[in-house]
Amino acid sequence: MTSTLDKPVGHLAYRDLGLSLPVTVLRSGAGYYLGTLNDEGPVSRESEEYFKTLDQALQALASGSWTQRLYT
Repeated sequence: MTSTLDKPVGHLAYRDLGLSLPVTVLRSGAGYYLGTLNDEGPVSRESEEYFKTLDQALQALASGSWTQRLYT
């Protein structure tokens, strides 16, 4: 899901929780991933992929070269 400004908005966060949150780079034990975050912490993992480096994740987000997860 994207906003009118083409800034990625988390599809799963919106669909499952009704939250319109921007997609950002987050980190877990498995690596970097694209997901959403609110004041309480991570909300959703939006990307299928995990990335080995922060730079790879930032590049994927900037270029749109990542796969949107369809299911939680």
